[in-house]
Amino acid sequence: MVYTEHIRDVREAVAACGREVAVVAAVKMQTKDTVDELMRAAPDFILGENRVQELTAKYDPSYRWHFIGQLQTNKVKYIADKVELIHSLDRAELAKEIDRQAAKHGKIQDCLVEVNMGSEISKGGVAPEEAAEFLRTLQDFPHIRVRGLMSVLPNLGDTPELRSLYAGLQSLFESTAGLSLSNYRADILSAGMSGDYKIALEYGSNMIRLGRTLFGERIYPASAV
Repeated sequence: MVYTEHIRDVREAVAACGREVAVVAAVKMQTKDTVDELMRAAPDFILGENRVQELTAKYDPSYRWHFIGQLQTNKVKYIADKVELIHSLDRAELAKEIDRQAAKHGKIQDCLVEVNMGSEISKGGVAPEEAAEFLRTLQDFPHIRVRGLMSVLPNLGDTPELRSLYAGLQSLFESTAGLSLSNYRADILSAGMSGDYKIALEYGSNMIRLGRTLFGERIYPASAV
């Protein structure tokens, strides 16, 4: 089910920030029918999937797709011809495989470098202090174009700690944008999910990833628990 009133709220929040912001709908566990309903209501939204198997199952080439979850190297081949943007590039071995698969398809794969701002062990991403050096190493991969940074920040509510992390992310994005790198374009900061996207917009995010806000709470089937 798509909550059209929530789509309206998201559009209002984006309009209030005064700049162009892309909305990525996180469609994990959503049915193809729900995806189609969303795209009828908001055809300008992008679809984001966390799981390779789900993306390939519901893939429709008439929609724009991003991969927003942690990506295993052995799964890159299944999405290389399907996604515009990979949000979770965070290690050299993954870059090598993305580059190899993109070359097979004769494309340049747009990616974001994931940064682990909260130093959370359970999450992927490079440490903030290592981001610039990692970006430099990605120049070795001619079929990758890095478009900016992505981060999944801790679930802290609207607290000074969260705002400090967002300020750090914004500062990191701005500083790395000044790097003179052959394949770094630095025009996307992907940050903010259903619980904190309005805060993210205050700190320069121009791509937000929303699931619960658009679809309500996920109901997981017994087989997925």
